[in-house]
Amino acid sequence: MFSKTSILKISAIALLSIAAVSYAFINDDPKKPDESRFTPVTLTRPGELDEPNTFEVLSDGRVLISERKGAIKLFDPITKMVKTIATLPVNTKYTSATGKVTEAEEGLMGLTVDPDFDKNHFIYTFYAHATEKKWMLTRWKFEDDALVKGSEKTILEFATQREICCHTGGGMTWDAKHDLYLAVGNNTAALLSSSTDERPGKSSWDDQRGTANTNSLLGKILKIHPEADGSYTIPAGNLFPKGTPLTRPEIYTMGHRNPWRPSVDSKTGFLYWGDIGPDATEDSEISPKGYDELNQARKPGFFGWPYFVGPNAPYPIFNYEDGEAGPGKDPKKPMNNSVNNTGLKELPAVAPPFIYYPYSASPEFPLVGSGSRCSVGGPIYHRSDRPLAKRPWPAYYEGKWLATDLARGWIMAISMKLNGDYEGMEQFLPSYHPIEPIDMKFGPDGDLYVLEYGSVWFGKSDNAKLVRIEYNSGNRKPVVMASTNKQGGTVPLKITLSSAGTYDADGDALKYSWKVTSPGVAPKIYPVANPAVTMTKAGVYMATLTVTDSHGAKNSKSVKIIAGNEAPQVAVDLSSNSSFYFNGKPFDYNVTVSDKEDGSLASGGITPAQVSMSINYTSEGFDYVQVAQEQSSVDASTQFAVARTLIGNADCKNCHSINAVNVAPSFTDISNKYKGNAVEIERLAHVIRGGGRGHWNRPVDMPAHPGITLNDARTIVNYIINITNNNINTMPVKGSFTPNVPADDNGNGSYLIRAAYTDKGNKNIPKQTTATTIILHNPVVYAATAPVIKNAFTKVNGLDGSTNVVARKDGYVEFKKIDLTAIKHMELAAYATALENNPGGTIEVHIDSPTGTLIGSAAFEQLEAKPKNQNWTKTDVKDTPGIHDIYFVFKNDKAKPIDALLLFNAIKFEL
Repeated sequence: MFSKTSILKISAIALLSIAAVSYAFINDDPKKPDESRFTPVTLTRPGELDEPNTFEVLSDGRVLISERKGAIKLFDPITKMVKTIATLPVNTKYTSATGKVTEAEEGLMGLTVDPDFDKNHFIYTFYAHATEKKWMLTRWKFEDDALVKGSEKTILEFATQREICCHTGGGMTWDAKHDLYLAVGNNTAALLSSSTDERPGKSSWDDQRGTANTNSLLGKILKIHPEADGSYTIPAGNLFPKGTPLTRPEIYTMGHRNPWRPSVDSKTGFLYWGDIGPDATEDSEISPKGYDELNQARKPGFFGWPYFVGPNAPYPIFNYEDGEAGPGKDPKKPMNNSVNNTGLKELPAVAPPFIYYPYSASPEFPLVGSGSRCSVGGPIYHRSDRPLAKRPWPAYYEGKWLATDLARGWIMAISMKLNGDYEGMEQFLPSYHPIEPIDMKFGPDGDLYVLEYGSVWFGKSDNAKLVRIEYNSGNRKPVVMASTNKQGGTVPLKITLSSAGTYDADGDALKYSWKVTSPGVAPKIYPVANPAVTMTKAGVYMATLTVTDSHGAKNSKSVKIIAGNEAPQVAVDLSSNSSFYFNGKPFDYNVTVSDKEDGSLASGGITPAQVSMSINYTSEGFDYVQVAQEQSSVDASTQFAVARTLIGNADCKNCHSINAVNVAPSFTDISNKYKGNAVEIERLAHVIRGGGRGHWNRPVDMPAHPGITLNDARTIVNYIINITNNNINTMPVKGSFTPNVPADDNGNGSYLIRAAYTDKGNKNIPKQTTATTIILHNPVVYAATAPVIKNAFTKVNGLDGSTNVVARKDGYVEFKKIDLTAIKHMELAAYATALENNPGGTIEVHIDSPTGTLIGSAAFEQLEAKPKNQNWTKTDVKDTPGIHDIYFVFKNDKAKPIDALLLFNAIKFEL
């Protein structure tokens, strides 16, 4: 037996050990983990989910998913199957005063499981009653993969209007005391600004009747404590003590427009949620611009709506009778004097905002981006919340809020200071692009689950899915890249398979194995990294590279090869420079196409109409790589390839489909309505940038995209208007083109020249497409963008905010593969000042090496003061046709090696 002293010693040692373990538990990996350690795994199959909106992960890994139309589904991680366990009768529509029936946001909007689910098997649902105008919070018993018949108990119900749309909320969460939080939307008309219409018969347009009403549950986050008998009690600490006249004691926070996905920090007890704001794109006399919010409540409070938005910007109180806008409310003492208010007139002071962002770029929170917005929220990570997790996340994310936006598709890891104040954010897993993430939470296994609503609003989307993001703290699979030196050809076809780009993030030794298969052909194995392969029989082959690391982890990638049909050869010849465009100066072009089976343009075997040729201006920041990789058929002309890339990088598909009816009109419908109407087509480009409403009688306003240039918006509209064309009219295969940068563009974009041809195939062998793209850049090139900067460093330029290269003796900057054909002059922007102790020097222009042929030079003497504008110095350039690496070498024989000779900003190439 142990003595009392021994027990005390053991206890003390145990406590120290626990403390040490706890410290290591939280601080085992303070560095940011490499993105390769996170893997999104899709759990559900296409078509299995229909408007999913909330979910819960059970302790055994099964996942309950609610769908707006009323279904509750269960994902089984063992069978990997989804089945419907119940379908609740719910209302999904609203009926206007004129009798028009329209799809609404109502339905089964929320689902959660009791914290003691493993013991009591209780789940809770929040839904719109099928026939009566009311919301229902009910409790069920869930056993044997089914809701127990007759087990539903109504916990809470309250009235709703179904005259107009929108905003339902519906998210639920729990705190450590097993108090239930329920987010409830404002159930009010969705306007560009706030909704405060007090005219008779317009109460559904007045948020003062609900959101700002202390005696209503609309526009609130409620906090109740469910009891075992199906009733509930009011926990301590809500906004209004029980018994306070003209108030509802269930209210924890109020002043919300459409609060989503509340989460409680288990360590601090702080409440977090997303709140979706109105659609005003700019500040005006009658309204501030709209903001979405990601909010934090450290205690009960009033969060401003409908009197304040975003950075607590006040709304002028609009008088709907006379059309006049009066002063806004006092945030320290807001008053609700609406005729529709049944609660207290004096409201609590407005709580401070946490994170807020408009359609346009946010100067306060620049990482959130611009365009459509729909803040969701998400969980706060604490490893101790899931002590049995088999894949716990690293300590880097301890205490951070993982929040998402449905429209923008990012996940932000938001850091707070020790007192809870906002500290910063960074995008989590930027390579993962969820399609309208609508709910997100951690499971007991430690993984982050993301529910993707899909791209079709109020309808079933094949791309709706449940995703599990797994963290791997140990050995990672190799990253595999597979390619071939040619995509196909006639038989016998000799090709070389390549594993170039394959790597192992852990630095393990790798084994390579290629398997080449085709129907009717015996598979062949090549146990080397880059085998030479000969295919003697025509057909479609799949070459699969499997790479295995030294721990046995494997990964694979495949490449398709077409044997029996030679790919076309497509080239574009330019009469002038192939690196730069020169505004207003024409150039000639000529497309040549040849195909072993089809013939050529020159022979007449291929007609010009079969070749897609186009030249398109793209604004600054466009992703050229996606267009260069696109291998479509004849409609892959540059203007439409560019448009598809712009659409893919924006949020257009959140609301629009090509043919199907979504929340917004289809591209086909838009084309049919506006084709041939130049005025309307130009208006559509401005609608993309500034937002729009009222032209299609749809329930959702089209958001603004101020980050898209007017030129790019016109490119998108041109594609949409022509989407119904069976024959795309392209440019001639030979001609002249004059670059003219759009007047409303900054001119820093590029011209894409693209020719594509799809051959006719060869009997049963598939067709092949070859596309050639030339990118002509602006002739002004900034020195700091050089891929190689030697014996120099960069520094922000005080003249215009760009970056200079600070040059040292015999240092240089190098630009690779520049066409110098027809270049007669260069202007170099640089300066040296006595104030910055720059002795000055000469910039020599060499080709192919730092000591290669000298083709020009410019001297820069020391100035007394920094020039007010860029100091351009012109140099003639020797006739040097062809593609070369160019070196701008810094010289001053009298300078010391440490001296900063001058500040080099830019090069302007001239014909």
